[in-house]
Amino acid sequence: MKEIALLIHDDVVISTVSGTLDMLEHTNRFYEAQGQPRAFQVILVGENESNDLFQVAAPYVRYCRYSELQTADLIIVPAFFGDPDAIFSKHRAMVDWLGEIHRRGFEVASLCSGAFFLGEAGLLAGKCCTAHWRDIDELRRRYPDTRFLSRMVMTDQDGLYTSGGAFSAFHLVLYLIEKYCGREMGIWASKMFSLDMDRESQAYFAIFQNQFRHHDEQILTAQDFIDKNYSLPISVEQMALQINMSLRNFIRRFKTATQNTPLEYLQRVRVEAAKKALEVGNPSITSLMYDSGYQDIKTFRKVFKRITGLTPIEYRKKYSRTIPEYN
Repeated sequence: MKEIALLIHDDVVISTVSGTLDMLEHTNRFYEAQGQPRAFQVILVGENESNDLFQVAAPYVRYCRYSELQTADLIIVPAFFGDPDAIFSKHRAMVDWLGEIHRRGFEVASLCSGAFFLGEAGLLAGKCCTAHWRDIDELRRRYPDTRFLSRMVMTDQDGLYTSGGAFSAFHLVLYLIEKYCGREMGIWASKMFSLDMDRESQAYFAIFQNQFRHHDEQILTAQDFIDKNYSLPISVEQMALQINMSLRNFIRRFKTATQNTPLEYLQRVRVEAAKKALEVGNPSITSLMYDSGYQDIKTFRKVFKRITGLTPIEYRKKYSRTIPEYN
């Protein structure tokens, strides 16, 4: 039986804890129905003397303070609500304990924004990580020595696991069920919880945020120029000219301020505009290409798929508001 410790505190996103508990509980019930021992013993690990957050009436769940945890095959850090700095200040002892216990050989996983806890505990240095697309820019700023794979649904490296955002985090729980219980149980869990086993990318969920959280006024002016003129065939040279800056200095300053090169930023603005058009209507791909500032259909499709993981036609099929007719 595998011991899974779920870290809980009064700022957790409850659904990431309850959803994980549901998946592990139903797996246990499946084993019991087959006359076999339960697969998982779950330990809710918190800061208080008693569990006042989750009242779980299940024989395989127990509670202890995090400082009293002696053994576990895996510690799962759920998502949280709130400003990271305020959360870290409030739960600093728990963050420090997480770093210490990993150094003692415990494996650790994060769900969604729980990746902030791993980063703050010093566990992500030199490692790969994913999280909610909304948090990636802030995570990059805080932990620049981490390789963030924002497109990935989950990562598994050297006893550290991270997952994508919101409910896509449960793909990591599905992965762990398969890892601990075998392929057959992984397939059963995929069907039981209606989760695709082959889901690898969360790229098409991401909404590009225009990265204005910096104080370089000249780069902000360049961003405003891009946002207003992305449908035109503008070049990086034209962007630099708008703010009277040398091309080399412009590219360096733009990357420092936004974490994207000017060309990457332009591509993301154009693709975001194309995504919105596909979501609300049924434009031809050719007209969409021109409206998005591209002159070559092959280039447009290539950039769109690189950023979203889908072709424009696939994206339209997934998100168009057109209501299907049923006979």
